[in-house]
Amino acid sequence: MLSIIGLITTAIVVILLMGKRFSPIIALTIIPFLAAIVAGFEMSEIANFYESGITKVMGVAVMFIFAILYFGIMQDVGLFTPLIRKMLQITGSNPVAITCGTVIIAAIAHVDGSGASTFLITIPALLPLYKKMKMNPYLLLLLVGTSASIVNMIPWGGPMGRSAIILEVDPTDLWRPLIPLQFVALLLLLALAFFLGLKEKKRIHKLEENIDTEHDDFNQDQLEEKEDHPTVKPIWVNLLLTLAVIAMLFWGIIPAGFTFMIGVGLALVLNFPQKKLQMNRLKHHAPNALVMATIILAAGSFLGILNGSGMLDSIATDMVNVLPEAIIPELHLIVGALGVPLELVLSTDATYFALYPIIEQIVTGYGVDATVAIYLMMIGNIIGTFISPFSPALWLALGLSGLEIGKHIRYSFLWIWGFSLALIAAAFLIGIV
Repeated sequence: MLSIIGLITTAIVVILLMGKRFSPIIALTIIPFLAAIVAGFEMSEIANFYESGITKVMGVAVMFIFAILYFGIMQDVGLFTPLIRKMLQITGSNPVAITCGTVIIAAIAHVDGSGASTFLITIPALLPLYKKMKMNPYLLLLLVGTSASIVNMIPWGGPMGRSAIILEVDPTDLWRPLIPLQFVALLLLLALAFFLGLKEKKRIHKLEENIDTEHDDFNQDQLEEKEDHPTVKPIWVNLLLTLAVIAMLFWGIIPAGFTFMIGVGLALVLNFPQKKLQMNRLKHHAPNALVMATIILAAGSFLGILNGSGMLDSIATDMVNVLPEAIIPELHLIVGALGVPLELVLSTDATYFALYPIIEQIVTGYGVDATVAIYLMMIGNIIGTFISPFSPALWLALGLSGLEIGKHIRYSFLWIWGFSLALIAAAFLIGIV
């Protein structure tokens, strides 16, 4: 009975998360609560499930709030602007340099873990250049989205936070072994960008023999420091502060959330001398931070109820009896290999909070390490983040570029899926899994 209730609950949550009518908060709180009542648990027991789940994700929620605030402030004071502008100057009018530069610019822009800000910075800056050079704008979306997906393995990125919730570990500890894979992935993407840039160069040459190489206005309004965001410190001060924050994350001597909390305080003091300016910056970035934090807390409640009630254990036990025995120990690898196609039918929340916990419960019963299982599934899935129709940031990118999601999927799907499979293979070669 618990398995049936758990499967129905999971199915309803997935359907609601995939739909457009209900927010993740509704799906992750109301549905599991009703399921626990139907399963016959008392209110006091459900309250204990909730408290257990919330306790396990509180540190992750705090880290997300202050990480988003910190990097938002760094964007305000223009920390990344010179790097991005310099890359725009270097790429010039060479399609190969432009595609490789796009990868680097997107990686720098996504350091805050926000897909929306990444597209807001890169699309307006690079789209005029792509149009001037008669380059395919869908290539721009492919490279920016894939580069951002690689960087999105950082602890304050959504997938890593969700994975940490499932494993009940600190996101920073989960991230450290993946750092070599991120470097390998960026090198592989630069190689792919080089290859696709050559293809574009040949295609453009066929279309037009003489291309005007005069630089276009790059429309760098998004990169300019805003007048209402005054900073009283030179950029190197903020750079040193950011490097110190990252060093503390590597060191791990204090929790990641506290590290970013201190970083936010120092960033405000250094850059905004007045209390009013400091509060304005917090108010400006608070909505993005709180949205992610509320989803994480709701997910903690959801997983707390499913775990505490025994539904996940029951589903895992019963699925073992149904699936072919040869497949079960490799189920995490199969799901990882199908990560990109799954992005087309499941939202990120549905994938991480409904599908992955069940798979993790099943394969760990066969001796598979839980961290290895989550790594494989996340690596396979994360590259497809910005091809998913359930990604709000992708719709923002499509709106900024005036492109169509159907054409984007057709152009990018095979490249992204192939890249995802290559990363899984790289993870095995590096020894991460």
